[in-house]
Order: sequence, then C-alpha cells, then structure tokens
Amino acid sequence: MATKQAEDTVETFESELGLDQETMVIPVIEEQAFIAKQVVETGKVRISKRVIKHEESVDVPLFHEEVSVERVPINQYVDAEPEVRHEGNVMIIPVVREQLVMRKRLILVEELRVKKQVVETHQSHNATLRREEVDIRRIAENEKPGD
Repeated sequence: MATKQAEDTVETFESELGLDQETMVIPVIEEQAFIAKQVVETGKVRISKRVIKHEESVDVPLFHEEVSVERVPINQYVDAEPEVRHEGNVMIIPVVREQLVMRKRLILVEELRVKKQVVETHQSHNATLRREEVDIRRIAENEKPGD
C-alpha cells in the first residue's frame, strides 16, 4: 500500500508540472562559498623611551717630554769657541767666558748636558655618554615630583 501511495504522489507531482510519464525533471543544486577577510584590532602597544646622559671617566695615555739639565764644570782654556754637539740623545751646549790675562783667551767654564726623555702619564677625562632606558617610578604621597 505504501508503494501505491508513492506512485500516486509521483503522478500527482508530474501532473502538476505538466510532465508525462516519459519526461522527468530533476533540479540540480550548486553551493558556492565566498571567503572575505577583514582587519580586526586585537590590542595596542605604546612604547616610550628617554635618553640619559652620564659622565664616565676615560683613562687616556698622554706623552710629554721632560728635559733635565746637568751642569758639568770643565774650567779649561780653549783656542776657539766650541760648537754645540750631540752624544746619543744628549745635547751638549758649551758655556764660555772671556778672561782678561795679558792676553785674551777663552776658558771653557762648563758644559750644559740637556737630555730629553719621553714620559708617559695617564690623565682622566670626563666624557658625556648617552644611553636610552625605560624607567617606571612611583612617587610617594609626601614626595614632590621634582625630588
């Protein structure tokens, strides 16, 4: 009996559509998917920084020359005024004076021996250096903002 009802339902459907027994229309369905994107803000970030300057001591080697003068007494008579001469790193400067005797002669009174040497010293200099840093500080109730 269920089969008879199904046949009657099909006939009724066919007759409503104006179809005969030989022609049957089956609808075809198609689904389509559409995909879309959108930007969604999920949060915010705020970055703050500051530049801090501080003094730092830097050790810098410095060089200077020191001169020592040694007086060497000679007290000899010479015929002509001696020239300045060098012995190694020592410069010898003759010092003469005229002395009145029956005749005039030169007496080598002394020699000045001038020696140069390089001396290394260290001297501290302050240099201003910059550094960026983030600082969070709470201010107490009894403290002024400028403290």
